[in-house]
Amino acid sequence: MNSNRPIDWVVVHCSATRSDRDITAADIDSFHRVRGFSSAGYHYYIRKSGRIERMRPESEPGAHAYGYNRNSIAVCYEGGLDENGRPADTRTPQQKQVLVALLRALKADYPQARICGHRDLSPDRNGNGTIDRWERTKECPCFDALHEYEEL
Repeated sequence: MNSNRPIDWVVVHCSATRSDRDITAADIDSFHRVRGFSSAGYHYYIRKSGRIERMRPESEPGAHAYGYNRNSIAVCYEGGLDENGRPADTRTPQQKQVLVALLRALKADYPQARICGHRDLSPDRNGNGTIDRWERTKECPCFDALHEYEEL
């Protein structure tokens, strides 16, 4: 790990895919290329099994959070939608465990970085210093990453 670029954010994403389907890193790469990206926009992808798949090198900016790509690392977990396609915290126990370990390692490499969810980077439309539920442009990652990982 460790990038040669300044990292101010570690952004947690979900793949926004149904929990009853298997989506590989190659699938994510394909989805992102169809959208016009040069490759998958995330740096790390955590499968339901807890296996981490590396995607973009940390030395390259991601393509995952408009306005934040240059100074962030993107971590995505498989899932985020229930079997009916609705936003839900679908993380498996393995994903939760591995996600914490990866975020700790990234914080060790980038101690100044803040950990947040993609949804926490939505515009603060009313200027109160908090991204309220109605201000979110996405539900990703379908749980409150900002508070869950604030102690890391």
